Amino acid sequence: MKIGIACDHGAVEFKEIIKAMLSEQGHEINDYGTNSSESCDYPDFAYQCAQSVAQGINERGIVLCGSGIGVSITANKVKGIRCALCSETTSARLSREHNDANMLAMGQRLIGAEAMKDIVNVWLNTPFSQSKRHQRRIEKIAAIEES
Repeated sequence: MKIGIACDHGAVEFKEIIKAMLSEQGHEINDYGTNSSESCDYPDFAYQCAQSVAQGINERGIVLCGSGIGVSITANKVKGIRCALCSETTSARLSREHNDANMLAMGQRLIGAEAMKDIVNVWLNTPFSQSKRHQRRIEKIAAIEES
């Protein structure tokens, strides 16, 4: 699977851990930065990653910052993106089963490295349920984007 990944200065360490894990699993990773712990602005990087998913360059995207909040807000501004902010595996699973989330946001300052790996694995390996009620809700979200 092609996966985009991006972070700000507050999550460079975990971005590298996730990249290594995903590469070992055979995924193709596109890194949208940052690659430094020098202070920077998360919208610059989260937006590029979200655009790559919306344009079909990547099938999914993962964005990280200190809390995950800023990158999730940014990603969700891009048409077609359903970015879920997750700090445990149940939310990650439900974001895929019920919402067909195509992006995942997490915060390095709030989650340990092992928990973050578990969240990523659950999120990547959980399919969308494709039930009529969940599909109907996703279509309503898309209609809101169009209005």
